[in-house]
Amino acid sequence: MTFYFFQFKTPLVLNLDKLCTGLSLALSRTHTQTHTDQEILLQSDMETCFRSLSRITASTILLVFLCSCLSFTSTDAYDALDPNGNITIKWDIINWSPDGYVAVVTIFNFQQYRHIQAPGWTLGWTWAKKEVIWGMMGGQTTEQGDCSRFKGNIPHCCKKDPTVVDLLPGTPYNQQIANCCKGGVISSWAQDQDNAASSFQVSVGSAGTTNKTVRLPKNFTLRAPGPGYTCGPAKIVKPTRFFSQDGRRVTQAMMTWNVTCMYSQFLAQRTPTCCVSLSSFYNDTIVPCPTCTCGCQNTTAPSGSCVNPDSPHLASVVSDNSKNLAPLVQCTSHMCPIRVHWHVKVNYKEYWRVKVTITNFNYRMNYTQWNLVVQHPNLNNLTQIFSFNYKPLTPYQNINDTALLWGVKFYNDLLMQAGPFGNVQSELLFRKDKSSFTFEKGWAFPRRIYFNGDNCVMPPPDAYPYLPNAGLRNKNIPLLMLTIITLFSSMALHFA
Repeated sequence: MTFYFFQFKTPLVLNLDKLCTGLSLALSRTHTQTHTDQEILLQSDMETCFRSLSRITASTILLVFLCSCLSFTSTDAYDALDPNGNITIKWDIINWSPDGYVAVVTIFNFQQYRHIQAPGWTLGWTWAKKEVIWGMMGGQTTEQGDCSRFKGNIPHCCKKDPTVVDLLPGTPYNQQIANCCKGGVISSWAQDQDNAASSFQVSVGSAGTTNKTVRLPKNFTLRAPGPGYTCGPAKIVKPTRFFSQDGRRVTQAMMTWNVTCMYSQFLAQRTPTCCVSLSSFYNDTIVPCPTCTCGCQNTTAPSGSCVNPDSPHLASVVSDNSKNLAPLVQCTSHMCPIRVHWHVKVNYKEYWRVKVTITNFNYRMNYTQWNLVVQHPNLNNLTQIFSFNYKPLTPYQNINDTALLWGVKFYNDLLMQAGPFGNVQSELLFRKDKSSFTFEKGWAFPRRIYFNGDNCVMPPPDAYPYLPNAGLRNKNIPLLMLTIITLFSSMALHFA
């Protein structure tokens, strides 16, 4: 009796004959019967085994398999360069009201290099009961919902699943709280820790008025500004402590719960958003980004639409004031909004120099507070960097091979849209480590590059600019010498 399951790439075959025979033989070896007794016992065990296993249907086994698959934890959100990075949403109930509570909600970005850029974060959840939002400071819901059951005072929002956004800069002071009103933009933890949080205050009604009657919201969602984050359930934690400005008094929240959100580039963007090109002083080859890295031209997919830089309609497209945030890229072979070029520029006796250029091919996006993460084994010997800020990322303490680079404020912290000013560049000076330094086998090129937290596609290793082989050149020297000797010998015979 054999079952076949063709739901898999390779058929899964369950041979009951072999299974039962193997089990019975194993059992028979544990007893000291005669040969005839063993045969009788073996036949009896096999009949019992067949009766038991024949009851297992294909659907039952498939169900068990699916359940086992669901029990595994996905590692797609794990980032080896930032293993502890996450966004934590903290709810602090600071006061009770007659029919609910007042809470301060703070979004902390604990990610080392992934920030939230314009148009900013959007936070959503589902109320556990029939809660409403009476008022807000430092933020607002995008919809009020149906508040027809209320007379007199109308709540700010009556939706079961409200969606909250940050207020814009310039909001009146009487509507602000600390860490609000930045248009939803939050810096990364390593780049600007002082601006790595955003807060708003919410007054909740029709809710519990004690720690035991409050019901935690559920189904949290975070868009920053698009998809990519998966949020876990709210968990009650130790109440937050607040210090007065003079540090002489401490108060604490009535109740606190946290929500942790993790990022996945696959959820955020199924296609890459940046690529890397390479060149060097010792080879004339310029290795471009792989063809069709982020899309191909002249396809029906959105990634296939592009604009030629010399198109007569370019000005009208760029000046379009619509809220369409879909990338409109310059027509290239790679079709990526961002290209990072790594050029091995100069070789000194004790040092070597690299030039890094970031080019924006997106006509619809100015990248504010951009950053670049580079992984290279020689970064522990980085001596000087020009026109970029630098901070080492050492998630594993004793390994210093990752650097965070970002622009200098008011100088090049804004990467302009595609065009003549749509690039930023810097040079890095490395001291040579004699135990590891080499130009061979692509060692001088980065292992990985991230732009704004997204992994950029590298060229294949066999396409890297190679170091000229001195051995091949030396093989030609005897031939050259033989040619010269032959030439001089002919001339000598001619004039003799």
